[in-house]
Amino acid sequence: MIILGLTGSIGMGKSTAARMMRRLGLPVHDADRVVHRLLGRGGGAVGAVGAVFGPDILTGGRVDRQKLGARVFTDGAALKRLEGILHPLVRAAEHQFLAQAARRRVRAVALDIPLLFETGGERRVDATLVVTAPPFVQRSRVLARPGMSGEKFSAILKRQVPDREKCRRADFVVRTGLGKGPALRDLKRIITAVRGRTGTHWPPRHPLPFSGTRHAPNRSRY
Repeated sequence: MIILGLTGSIGMGKSTAARMMRRLGLPVHDADRVVHRLLGRGGGAVGAVGAVFGPDILTGGRVDRQKLGARVFTDGAALKRLEGILHPLVRAAEHQFLAQAARRRVRAVALDIPLLFETGGERRVDATLVVTAPPFVQRSRVLARPGMSGEKFSAILKRQVPDREKCRRADFVVRTGLGKGPALRDLKRIITAVRGRTGTHWPPRHPLPFSGTRHAPNRSRY
């Protein structure tokens, strides 16, 4: 089974690309969706987050994401504590997704991981795909989001590997600034190419590793 790592900086069109990939028949595991579920009512991380950050962070059996975001946004130590809670749970869900796909004899899958390069996640996949767009397109997309500001946008970018570096290290790059049609055509070609490869990361060699060394990518582009 081939594992493709899908990533991209904020506002680059990663979520749209993931939806396209699903429509093209490629199963996609969404790490952000798992986090939302873990922090939602009855989620697996609610108790631990409440214990670490205090009961005032909880509302109606779920984590108040606005309060949590305000708590960790400018506090690196608090963010690391949160990551220590969430990352193992997200990895466990990812492992379950891959195991289920393998049992169904799926030829290829994708892992949608926003911070793929930032966390060394490329070590867990057979190829990486980065979505990108011109800076002015990225900025207009992000600032159109509710609650977003220029200051917050800049702070988020500082925590992410620069777009140019992600594109340099990626196996495949999809440019989303030209519209959905060209992006869809590129994704079709990439999925065909990926399905022709031989996977080396499933079954895993080690039990649920989170970080590790990086490999030098084959920088094919579409």
